[in-house]
Amino acid sequence: MPLIAAAQSPLLQWRDPVYIIAGFAGIVGLALLLVQFLLIAGVLPGVPARRAHIWTGAGLVIAVFLHVAGLWITSPPDVVDVLLFRSPTPFSVWGVVAMWAVFATAGLAAFRKRLGLRAWRLGHNAAAVVIVSGTVIHAWLIQGAMEVTTKLGLCLVVVAAAVWVLRRRRVWRMLR
Repeated sequence: MPLIAAAQSPLLQWRDPVYIIAGFAGIVGLALLLVQFLLIAGVLPGVPARRAHIWTGAGLVIAVFLHVAGLWITSPPDVVDVLLFRSPTPFSVWGVVAMWAVFATAGLAAFRKRLGLRAWRLGHNAAAVVIVSGTVIHAWLIQGAMEVTTKLGLCLVVVAAAVWVLRRRRVWRMLR
């Protein structure tokens, strides 16, 4: 629904295709976060959860890369300012923090066997909290093509799924 609603936005009329693709990659990335938590919860029957979680994570990395690369193509100085935390827009800080957490999570996944289960699980789940909170705040603060009602719904569902799964899996119990 958020993709359909965004596709009908009048704000897209004068935008370049690269900019539109970059924005839609961000929406897809937000939706993939929901899928990640549904996979880990095991509530998608018939789907090999672990393998699908890995592939969905790779898709999330690609979506983030396309989002940032598309914005880079349309306005390199703005992206440089965002990456250096010099941008005056508050949503950009949250987006950059979430982006680096996505890349850190991918790195943690790549070195999972070397880290040991406890360190990997704590790092992976801490990064998931940063990703979800940063992404949701980033999306919510942007006043763009994504329509408010579907954006609110998707953001709330992503946060609810994340809280439910992390609480259900008792991830933070390992800290004690």
